[in-house]
Amino acid sequence: MTTTTVQLESKIKQLAADLDEHPFLARCRDGSISLDELKSFMLQQGLYSNFFTRYLCAMMANLPNNHYVLELAENLFEELGLEPGSPKPHSVMYREMLESFSIEFDFNKINDSTQKLIDTMFEYCKNPNPAFGLGALCLGAEAVVPSLYSSIVKGFQSHGIDNKQIEFFLLHIECDDGHAETLNDIMREIAEQESGQLENMFKAGEALIQARLDFFTAIEEEFQSEVA
Repeated sequence: MTTTTVQLESKIKQLAADLDEHPFLARCRDGSISLDELKSFMLQQGLYSNFFTRYLCAMMANLPNNHYVLELAENLFEELGLEPGSPKPHSVMYREMLESFSIEFDFNKINDSTQKLIDTMFEYCKNPNPAFGLGALCLGAEAVVPSLYSSIVKGFQSHGIDNKQIEFFLLHIECDDGHAETLNDIMREIAEQESGQLENMFKAGEALIQARLDFFTAIEEEFQSEVA
């Protein structure tokens, strides 16, 4: 195992732990989260993830060679429902999940922190230096999704929600591990070829995790103000 690999794995664990410590996710795991808060999360997460294929395409446009693009094409095809075993686009699956909870997909209800999360992801994915986009998508998103969604699933299960209704989250706990591994391999190669790139990846990942923490805080504050 190379030094770069160890550093990347260590950073992923650190960022996932930072995210897990947020009270919103802690309350998901201990079952004290309200169903209304979870529904608010679903809408805001849907508004953010609605752009996922565009984040990915923006980052892929800056990759240094076609080999990396082809490696990530499988991730893109899976998101678009073009891979065997992916019968429909993930965005469609998400909207169907929202409908099952009677949640309207409405961009007029977007939180400022959700918009900031979207803008931050686009900012890094559009950067001509691919290290920033890779760090944002991998360290700040795909690599922490299994841990993040595992907490969210526990929150729904505490309210007796059937796993079939939250199948989208369960699917991504498994498939995003593979996505993160592909991104991680590319990151390792680039970092080992160019000095300083690992630091750029870490910077982007940290920025996305901070934006995500603010995203959760905004949801909590919305419901705290209602109770007050």
